Amino acid sequence: FFPSLFLGVGKTTLIQKVTQALKSSGVPIDGFYTQEVREGGRRTGFDVVTLSGDRGPLSRVSSDSSASRREYRVGQYVVDLVSFEQLVLPMLRNVNHGGDTEKRICVIDEIGKMELFSQAFIQAVRQTLAGSGTVVLGTIPIPKGKPLDLVEEIRSRKDVKVFNVS
Repeated sequence: FFPSLFLGVGKTTLIQKVTQALKSSGVPIDGFYTQEVREGGRRTGFDVVTLSGDRGPLSRVSSDSSASRREYRVGQYVVDLVSFEQLVLPMLRNVNHGGDTEKRICVIDEIGKMELFSQAFIQAVRQTLAGSGTVVLGTIPIPKGKPLDLVEEIRSRKDVKVFNVS
């Protein structure tokens, strides 16, 4: 797992380069990464992009400061939980239901506040980590403020190696 204190240090770029190298070596790999969405030079949100090429919104800037009860927010961003789950959960289920005869790699970029609004995602990540036939290549945030339970659970696992990216 690659944690980082700062946005924009290249975690996703690193994940993409490693993914390309593994794919070209014929290693079975699936997963997703998050990508900034910019309009007119300003970040307006994030998309989820699967390694099979599907894409959808993860979050967008909201101009409305009064959050409705059903909105999931991180700072100025409103998280599109339905879009996120529709893209990511089928891919994770597919990884988790593969046989254990062949080692697979699952890319999860990232396991952060926005993604952790989804209880189904949390369960799917735990299942993926428990699978003996799956190696996870992922990103997690450096702890600041209130700890994120799943992130701390991952960080403390004996079978996880954490590399700081700066």
